[in-house]
Amino acid sequence: MLAAVDRLPHAPGVYRFRGPGGRVLYLGRAVDLRRRVASYWGDLRDRRHLRVMVGRVERVEAVSCDSAHEAAWLERNLLHARRPPWNRSRGEEVPVLVRLDARPRSVGLAVVHQEPGVAAGVEYFGPYLGGMRARLAVAGLGRVLPLAYAAEGLSGCQVDLGRVLGIDRLDREALLATLRQVLGGEADAVQRVRAELAACRDAAAAALAFERAGQVQAELEALDWLVAEQKVTVRVPAGTAMGAADGVPVGTPVERQDVAGWADGVLVRFEIQGGVLRSWSQRRCSQTAAQPWLAATPPGWTAFAQRNAELAAALAG
Repeated sequence: MLAAVDRLPHAPGVYRFRGPGGRVLYLGRAVDLRRRVASYWGDLRDRRHLRVMVGRVERVEAVSCDSAHEAAWLERNLLHARRPPWNRSRGEEVPVLVRLDARPRSVGLAVVHQEPGVAAGVEYFGPYLGGMRARLAVAGLGRVLPLAYAAEGLSGCQVDLGRVLGIDRLDREALLATLRQVLGGEADAVQRVRAELAACRDAAAAALAFERAGQVQAELEALDWLVAEQKVTVRVPAGTAMGAADGVPVGTPVERQDVAGWADGVLVRFEIQGGVLRSWSQRRCSQTAAQPWLAATPPGWTAFAQRNAELAAALAG
């Protein structure tokens, strides 16, 4: 078993343990797959309830993700589809969206739990896991891109505060454009905001304002979480239900999309429905039999699927 653990990457992802008869015993996520899985064969003083389970583990399987945020979403999706007997919860983080309001009198950023409907001048980004992280990230964006002070109809005090920050309503469109770029994950825009937040943190530390420096560091880390690559859960537009595709009315059947990878006689398949990766399976399979599944895999998923097929083959070996 430990030989298989040594084949795991030092990367974020999801892992599961199988016991007798191939039964899934437990599913979890990790920032570092190898370190986390190896810990089950170490000191379990803080996880005593898992000692019996570890003795029953016959096989380890894993999915390598592109970010810790993606791993968190994948764990949540899989646990909501089916919770193994040794899992105590289905994931603790709450899904949220970030609302960007471009209307002149109410311009600003906010964290919301759902998209109430289509409104002119209002955009939604996400979904993201974790309301606290999302609020910290929005606070960080507000620190370096103070959009609220570019609104119309501000009080005299608010106008004065905006003047101190060097912001007025003429800056509104530029701030909105930058925020769209950051929330859309554009690398250059993200890097500029990160650099400004890091400068704020360092200036606070130099002034011995360590509490403020710690707050800005938390905002920076939360922003990294929000903009990290994750494609296992994408937003369903307002007016559709989870399980419906973009532009398809509620209740309309949605065709399932399969993503697959093959390596060294192992086929790995993921089922996506309504923008949500809902299931993960793997089995022995010839390359010829796997070909239809591989041909149907969307190009944007090829690298993810192939990487995880290679991982599955390594762990099976």
